[in-house]
Formats: sequence, structure tokens, C-alpha cells
Amino acid sequence: MKTIMNNAKLLIFDLDGTLYEDTDHFDYYGRLLQKRVSDDKKQAFWDTYESMKNGTHSVGIGKVYDIKNDTSVTVDPMTLQVTKVTSFEGIEWSEEQLKKEYEGELVYDFERLIAIGDGWWLPYATAMHFGLKQSDTWECYNATKEYMVTDEFTLSKTPGLKEGLLKLRETKKLVLMTNSEREDVKRLLNELELEGIFHTLHTESQKPLLTKDKLHSILEEFQVQPHEAVSIGDNFINEIAPALLMGLKAIYIQPNRIEAKHENLHVVPTLSNAL
Repeated sequence: MKTIMNNAKLLIFDLDGTLYEDTDHFDYYGRLLQKRVSDDKKQAFWDTYESMKNGTHSVGIGKVYDIKNDTSVTVDPMTLQVTKVTSFEGIEWSEEQLKKEYEGELVYDFERLIAIGDGWWLPYATAMHFGLKQSDTWECYNATKEYMVTDEFTLSKTPGLKEGLLKLRETKKLVLMTNSEREDVKRLLNELELEGIFHTLHTESQKPLLTKDKLHSILEEFQVQPHEAVSIGDNFINEIAPALLMGLKAIYIQPNRIEAKHENLHVVPTLSNAL
């Protein structure tokens, strides 16, 4: 694993779920959204969210949630072809229905087709199903981000992370590429004691929609070939599949056993295992 990083010239890191692996803030976000549904739906809201987290719901990490159809869509992340569709309640669509509605490559758009790549999107999908507006999710998301920089919230620092990154920085370019806003990123890096370590910060990257464009830009910025770069993150749809398709190597942070295999892919339970 360390050979992959040692042989690379450029390392591109995600932030949420990668440089820190806490999950309590997802529940905080979920609770804020739960408050906005009617009293008679509050328990059902939370039960649905919990079932998504524990993997017993049709919607879950690694799926795509279609807001318009209220469906869970399974997509091959390497081809972007839809392979399975189920209703929110778990009833599978026929092959005929699938092909009629989802023909060709699926394009994520942040408006209708939401890639559920990490824990931020589970409360969001629950909120959409229970009739909340996107403005509700945005306000609650911002409130959660504000909570994350208060004294009430403490980020767990990955053992050896700072020291490992500083060592890598001696011979490699380190880039942070995240969907988070710049001010949030700066506050989180300060909290993690990682400020000043990355050569460049690419914020509000609109992954996965613009992942390939961003990666191309970063490769050009540092004059590095794809095989000389490694994309590191916890979101297969956002950071891993696009990088592999472009010829980069990738380190996928995933604590659960998965069946993802690729000659340039390495899976670790935590970032500390890769340093």
C-alpha cells in the first residue's frame, strides 16, 4: 500500500470521511431535518434514516436516489449504466421499466439524481422522501457545518495522519479536492491541525459531476501523468471510479468488506492504514 504512495508524484485527498472519519455530524444533520417534518412523521423519518444507515433500506451508500421517481438506483460506477431500480419501499422494477426510464449513461445532477456516496446524503434522501424542500436541506446542512466548528463538536484525529502527510509532502505534491465550501474547509483543517500541509485546495468541486474535469485540471497544474497520481477518498462514486477511468491509481477508504476490484485500486479500512 505504501508503495503506491511512494511511487506517486501527486496525491489527491478528499476531506469528509477521509481526513477525518467521524459520523456523529450526520446524525446531527438528520435530527435538524427531522424537526422540520410534521409530528406524525417524525418517528417514521428517523426509522427510515436508521435503516439506510444499517443497510436494510433500498436507499443506501453506493446507490443513486432519484428524487422524481422516489427510487433507489443501482449504477455500475465504471460504466454509469443502471443495473437495478427499486421503489423506496424496496419493490424491484422490471427490466422494461428500467430501460424505459434510465436509458444510457446516468448523469448525476444534484437536482434529481443524487449519488449517495457518503453519510451526508442519507438524511438528504430521507428528507426528500418525506416532502421537505431542498432549501430545508441546505439550511440544515449549513447549521450542521456551523455546529462542527463549535466547542460542542470535536473531530477525532486519525493517528499518525499529520506526521504521515508531512513526510509525504517532502517528495510529493499534496492536493485537497472536496465539495465543501472554502471557509468550512479552512476551519476543519485548523481543527485537525492540518493547515498549510496541502499545496492547493480545490473546494466546491461538485463531485461527481465535475470530478473528471477537476482531476484533469489538477494533473495539468502539476504537470503529472495520470499513472503518477493517486486519488484517495471514501466515496467510490465521487473520487474512486472517475480516477480509475482516467488511469489514476486510487485508495478507497472503506471499513466494510466490499467486492470492488481493479488493478489500480486498493481498499483500506482507514487512511492510517495507507500512511
